[in-house]
Amino acid sequence: MAGKIVIIFDFDRTLIEDDSDRWVFTRMDLTQLFRDLRPTLPWNSLMDRLLEEMHVLGKSVDDIADCLRGMPLHPSVVSVVKQAHALGCDLKVASDSNQFYIRTILEHYGIYSCFSEIITNPAVVDKGRLRIFPYHGSAAPHGCDLCPSNLCKGRVIEQIQVSLSESESKRLIYVGDGGNDFCPTLKLAAGDFVLPRKDYPLLSRISKNSNLVKAKVCEWNSSEDLAKILGKLIECMSNEDKISSSTTQL
Repeated sequence: MAGKIVIIFDFDRTLIEDDSDRWVFTRMDLTQLFRDLRPTLPWNSLMDRLLEEMHVLGKSVDDIADCLRGMPLHPSVVSVVKQAHALGCDLKVASDSNQFYIRTILEHYGIYSCFSEIITNPAVVDKGRLRIFPYHGSAAPHGCDLCPSNLCKGRVIEQIQVSLSESESKRLIYVGDGGNDFCPTLKLAAGDFVLPRKDYPLLSRISKNSNLVKAKVCEWNSSEDLAKILGKLIECMSNEDKISSSTTQL
């Protein structure tokens, strides 16, 4: 009955061990430029500007891909992703990173095909350089004051919920760490789960606004911890659905 479970992962410091944007620009020796430009540009535009600088410095798209393949992704997380996929869970990523970074890393670890959807900022190669664009273009602002202008994850959750018919009766698990994971948390229903990382902004915002959160909250700390909790949660939810289905048939 795990096929009735939809799991949506944030990417940076959740599915992977580090932050993919910072991983690239620090290893390309652009930390100082990042610090200089950070007060002047929104994050999405800043990442595109840093990629332009990498191109000027002679760094190719292949160089960036090689850098990304060094990103740590814990074996226990790889294992639980494969397990959840094999059991029939619908896995998705909702991230403020970008399509190129996420695909490169997940393909490197052999789990890209486990995900039915990657919801993130689009990335294209333009005249030899990698470019990043906002998920929500300037022509269609999302109007949410909880999220950055380029991506409202709450809106993403709403779109996922609309796509699920009532007959499917699917339950959602949202896994995240950052402040921009709070908006999607507020969209979850009473039968859903949110898994915030300990000592990160999402858990802090949930703690301060617990009356607004309908989903059950399960905290996690390390990648090993996340894998164990997620594995047990899938098992428990599947068993609950089996009992419910059996009762309905009586």
